[in-house]
Amino acid sequence: MITMKQQHVHALYTYLQSQNSSRSYLLQCYKQLDGIDAEAKSYDNCTTFMYYLDHGHTFYNSGKKADDRLKPLLYFYGMVHLLKACILTVRPDYPESTTMLAHGVSSRKKKKKDYTFITDEVKVQHKGLLPYMSEHLFNLKQLPFTKITMQQLLAVIPELVPLYQWHKAPSMVQVGTLGHNELTFPQTLLDQYHLTEHGFLQKVQAFLPPITHQDIDHQMINIHLDAALLGENGPFYVNSTLKSVYFPIRREQFLPMSEVIVHYLILYNLGMLSRYEPAWWGELIATKPDMDYPLIKGFLDCTSDKIPLMLGEYLYRQYESKD
Repeated sequence: MITMKQQHVHALYTYLQSQNSSRSYLLQCYKQLDGIDAEAKSYDNCTTFMYYLDHGHTFYNSGKKADDRLKPLLYFYGMVHLLKACILTVRPDYPESTTMLAHGVSSRKKKKKDYTFITDEVKVQHKGLLPYMSEHLFNLKQLPFTKITMQQLLAVIPELVPLYQWHKAPSMVQVGTLGHNELTFPQTLLDQYHLTEHGFLQKVQAFLPPITHQDIDHQMINIHLDAALLGENGPFYVNSTLKSVYFPIRREQFLPMSEVIVHYLILYNLGMLSRYEPAWWGELIATKPDMDYPLIKGFLDCTSDKIPLMLGEYLYRQYESKD
């Protein structure tokens, strides 16, 4: 079922398919920025902004029709174009230098003999799209890691929770519902995080609206918030279809950052594999030998719809806040 928010996002994407409407949208965004000529910049950027969106959707639509071997590349570059459109709403001079055009992440060039995707890792670079969009779209000046494995990233995508449960390796626990102001954590999390009840509440309250009160017993920690949870950033992640809010079970998967960044890193690594490791990638698609395949398949099915929706919601929030 398509939600009201999804309908609004789809309508916004449709509205922005002309130079005039794109210019009008950017003008409203730029009026809120200091030290720029909003009229001139919206005129200068409207065509680029419109084509970033157009190319992004073209890549995603092509990816959904393409062979599985090509999907990561098409989805990654679709995502890159949509991200650049979002960046233009807050950074009218982007890219300020050619260093901003790099991906901002790297992967191991030579794979080990017994390579598996879930144990592979990527490394954050100091310059490029990843650190740039982390700072300017998600107010995150430094990521909470310098390198991270695919296992850690895949484990915080709520749509993959059922796959992990079938694999008997649960990665997240449902703690609430989007739009509600109550969260419930199992007491077993305290052992995983090596924290007392007080320490755990201190750890999570920085990512929540103010806590009005809490009820704690030997099984659950129930907290009530003074506002509904929006679920835009980790460590609270939202299933975009069910609107259920999830929290990572293990301490090493506590990632206080947008899920958009998670998808960017996974897609980057999959794209590198499809380009530079054709034997491994082709064998994975053809023979489906281990747990790598269902996780990759589940991720690709999820990201093809979720990222355009999440970035569309970002653009919609920009409109709501500037209107």
